[in-house]
Amino acid sequence: MHDDKLVGIVLVSHSGPVAESVAALATGLAGGGTTAPVAAAGGTEDGGLGTSSELIAAAAAKVDGGAGIAILTDLGSAVLTVKALIAEGDELPEGARLVDAPFVEGAVAAVVAASAGADIAAVEAAAVEAYSYRKV
Repeated sequence: MHDDKLVGIVLVSHSGPVAESVAALATGLAGGGTTAPVAAAGGTEDGGLGTSSELIAAAAAKVDGGAGIAILTDLGSAVLTVKALIAEGDELPEGARLVDAPFVEGAVAAVVAASAGADIAAVEAAAVEAYSYRKV
């Protein structure tokens, strides 16, 4: 599969460093070879804690290859910001969707699935399945 047809992943956190670190972790664990495009959208434009519609929209545009975009978030207001962007309809590329998944485990599962060439529905399913990962 050609790179521009891989599902893009956007990771939205209230913290820029957290979003960047989870993106690096997920990309690193996806293994060698072709990796799906991943962008972090953490914090505010001035580097503070919070979420930014502008940073999220820019991250989505950066990873958009036409195969859909899975957006994973960390906490409540990040979810509300993404939902508002999706409702507006003109800020995010077509095919962007909010994925209800745990942030770290879901991000890893999404990037692995997308890097393997899975379509947006399969990427979302892989991320959602991460809710079932037990630790004890």
